[in-house]
Amino acid sequence: MIVVRAPFRLPLGGGGTDLPSYYQKYEGFLITAAINKYMYININEPAIINKIKINYSKVEVVEINQIKEIKHEIVKEALNYLKIKRPLEISSMADLSAGTGMGSSSSYTVGLLKGLNQMLRRYISIQELAEEACKVEIDLIGKPIGKQDQYASAFGGILQLEIDTLGKVTVTPLKLEQETIYELENRLMMFYTNIERDANVILSEQSSKAKSDDNAVIESMHKIKEIGIEVKKKLLEGDVCAFGELLNEHWLTKKNVSKKMSNSKIDDWYDLAMKNGALGGKVMGAGGGGFMLFCVRNGKRKHLRKTLEDAGLRYMNFKFDWEGVKTLVNI
Repeated sequence: MIVVRAPFRLPLGGGGTDLPSYYQKYEGFLITAAINKYMYININEPAIINKIKINYSKVEVVEINQIKEIKHEIVKEALNYLKIKRPLEISSMADLSAGTGMGSSSSYTVGLLKGLNQMLRRYISIQELAEEACKVEIDLIGKPIGKQDQYASAFGGILQLEIDTLGKVTVTPLKLEQETIYELENRLMMFYTNIERDANVILSEQSSKAKSDDNAVIESMHKIKEIGIEVKKKLLEGDVCAFGELLNEHWLTKKNVSKKMSNSKIDDWYDLAMKNGALGGKVMGAGGGGFMLFCVRNGKRKHLRKTLEDAGLRYMNFKFDWEGVKTLVNI
């Protein structure tokens, strides 16, 4: 039995420039992080049953020579990619559900591939694992997503990702002062909107506009990349207040990319937060629902939490994850 833990990610700047429709023309740059909320993958090789069983929100059972019948796309493509045809039971649990903007599908993919590679005694680097996850999700399944989620989940920590026009990702851990990390963990606050949505719809629209060279969208994406570079600078300087203000600038810019990124409810919550202690914020992932993140002014943490909880949002505490994908059990 193999049990793997893969963290969810927290975008900090430059999000969206990791989409192929953008980086293939202009290169991508972003700052991202992993947090201590996890996807857990359990892989077991049953001693008797000669089938493949997948447990998630549904239960699937197929013959080992009928992998093409599997409905769970990530499992199907991962098994095909690694040429696995043997009895297996794959189960998953997560701290956060799908559709919340936290990159759950990529955490699942990274965790699954880590476990399957370990089962095969196929030892690859973290970079290779992240790229395999990208290949499964982007190339084989065809999801309109970028490379940020897979790399953040695989590596952990706070990272700078640079993506060239060929898709090669250069990973540089951001070496922040410990006090800056503590301050970020204290001043970043996450709230759940109780709205789940399909990120692929929003990302498809964003990718289509970028591919069609929509001038307004491209200019907004260039601005988002510039903000990502500035985020790096301010974090290295330990200026969390300036980082919070950049979050606000990023959100206002990103709303120009897709009208589906926000709605009247989200706008009302955002405005309420800005009037009650937030320096800036954003909706996690593609937008449209899920979690909202805010950077709060010093001394306003309790007030902002009460205000947003009274408005119907649910607070979630978190810290950064520094280990990335990790095998917890291998017996």
